[in-house]
Amino acid sequence: MIRSLKATVLDGKLRVVASRSVHFDSELPHYKTRDGVHRATTNASSAGGTVTAPVLMWVDALELLLDKLQADGFPFERVVAVSGSGQQHGSVYWRRGSGIVALQGLHPGHTLSSQLKDAFSLTDSPVWMDSSTSAQCRAIEAALGGAATLSDITGSRAYERFTGPQIRKIYEHRREVYDETERISLVSSFMASLLVGNYVSIDHSDGAGMNLMDLKQRVWSKIVLDVSLLETCS
Repeated sequence: MIRSLKATVLDGKLRVVASRSVHFDSELPHYKTRDGVHRATTNASSAGGTVTAPVLMWVDALELLLDKLQADGFPFERVVAVSGSGQQHGSVYWRRGSGIVALQGLHPGHTLSSQLKDAFSLTDSPVWMDSSTSAQCRAIEAALGGAATLSDITGSRAYERFTGPQIRKIYEHRREVYDETERISLVSSFMASLLVGNYVSIDHSDGAGMNLMDLKQRVWSKIVLDVSLLETCS
């Protein structure tokens, strides 16, 4: 889900019976993306390499995709399972006191975007192409005693696109956004949350690409979480 959102429907014999897509730039032009993203134009060093995507664009794309299938006469009542994939490193920030209320109160008589327009504390989500967190990566590694220590815990040294450094950047430079956030989803769990109408947990495979998970224990690493956030105050 970078330039477009696509749905492919398979029957019980794994044959493709329907396929539809939404191209972000051409079909949702009011978001003014190029290749599905916004690239920072400022020369400020702190914003260098900043690449984001509008959260509501993804919301609109999902609704438009389902509308296309409905217009084709697709039999939604026959669907027995839904599986999805999204950008592993893209992150979505749900507004405190608004996100879960909006999700659980969705009404079919209104558009998704109109009901979710106030549900996000950050309207443009960092995506996997973002490379603006080099300072945060080095700080996290240094606080743990080096890149090897972080790699031993999370399976990788700190990389700019990973969610841990991205969260730390928001914590450092946009503290008001962080304080307004009640839940952080990856794009994959965000899209699942839209379908379920409730917050969906991050699965282990996507969580492993965040620089936040203890791979041996398959739980969030408290020491890395503390370093990623609390150490910024010292």
